[in-house]
Amino acid sequence: MKKSPKWAWPNGKRIAVVFNVCLEAWSDGKAPGISPMGNPLPAGVLDTMAISWAAYGVEVGIHRLMDAFARHGTKASVMTNAIIAERSPETVKAIADRGHEVLSHSYAMDVIPALLSDEEERANIGRCTTLLENASGRKVVGWLSPRGTSKPSTPRLLAESGYRWYGDVFAADLPYVESHGNKKIVAIPLSYDVNDMPSMKYGHPPRMMLESFAEVIDIARGGNELRIIDVTGHAHIFGRHRGAHFYERIVAQAMSAPDIWVGTRAEVADHVLSMATA
Repeated sequence: MKKSPKWAWPNGKRIAVVFNVCLEAWSDGKAPGISPMGNPLPAGVLDTMAISWAAYGVEVGIHRLMDAFARHGTKASVMTNAIIAERSPETVKAIADRGHEVLSHSYAMDVIPALLSDEEERANIGRCTTLLENASGRKVVGWLSPRGTSKPSTPRLLAESGYRWYGDVFAADLPYVESHGNKKIVAIPLSYDVNDMPSMKYGHPPRMMLESFAEVIDIARGGNELRIIDVTGHAHIFGRHRGAHFYERIVAQAMSAPDIWVGTRAEVADHVLSMATA
């Protein structure tokens, strides 16, 4: 079991909240595996409904969520498939220009590192980095794989490529520093307590995400541990009116709480690295 760190979050806070937005897309000729339609199509038939449903995130959802963040003066970490930088570079540029972190979510949702050789993964990392940096005009320092599924060599390959953090870790509560040769990278776990995917998969009403956030915060306040809480929404799911309404209510609660530090994942990584070298 990893030892509890001796440091606190910035300004001495014990609770950190990170707003994550998944901005997802699939390769040409591929469709999401889930959609609002429960009846599957025959094998080999392209699900155009699912493709159109997912495209809402780029066309509308991310912009609605960015407006919500702006109303409360906060920033998000946006997990962005690099194919979006090809299809809609102006959207990626808008995300960066509004101060949000653009992080790599692989080339597309169907390009999963665990299925690639090291050579293929190096090429994928390089391709994603170039596309996202060219579109955003900013350096990309973070990575989270589709479905969080990398392989044992992924952190080393990312560190060698200049990444400061990655999020394909689920066996810890708090971030920690990994060393790969003379390179360091921060592993930032992704928690699922406050996530919009259950609304999609299990038909939970969007208000349950707000209720989950309130429960998680109450639990954190009742203890004495250092905590980091992810609030994760998909632009094509909670970027729609009802979901965005409840996501914004979470943002408002977090931003008005004097005992919570709100930061991006890049800011988390910078803080953890500074504490490790202090």
